[in-house]
Amino acid sequence: MTYVDTHALVRLYEGDLGQLSRPVQRSIATEDVLVSPAAVLELELLYEIGRLRVNASRVIEVLVDELDLRVCDLPFHTVVRYALKEGWSRDPFDRLIVANAKANDAPLITKDQRIHEHYRRAIW
Repeated sequence: MTYVDTHALVRLYEGDLGQLSRPVQRSIATEDVLVSPAAVLELELLYEIGRLRVNASRVIEVLVDELDLRVCDLPFHTVVRYALKEGWSRDPFDRLIVANAKANDAPLITKDQRIHEHYRRAIW
């Protein structure tokens, strides 16, 4: 399984795969692709402030159809337990998104350099 962060979700939705490495593209094609519920909420907030033209439900709906994407269903208290250990960030979305991936010891597709510095399984 491979998790996808918010920025990567937008790129996937827009069909902008050009900046993703071949290993990342291969992972998307061959692994179960999951997204943290926190990333879904962040997408919706980006829509509400006008940084996205479509809402989170539409992005997820398209990616479920195209990639068989699943929203992670780990219990929230489990994710929070991992997020409490992510003191390197004050961004609650980053903490929860990384925590979801860490809870399953799974790769996280992200361009975020700060996440790369703190999560050994981050890929781009």
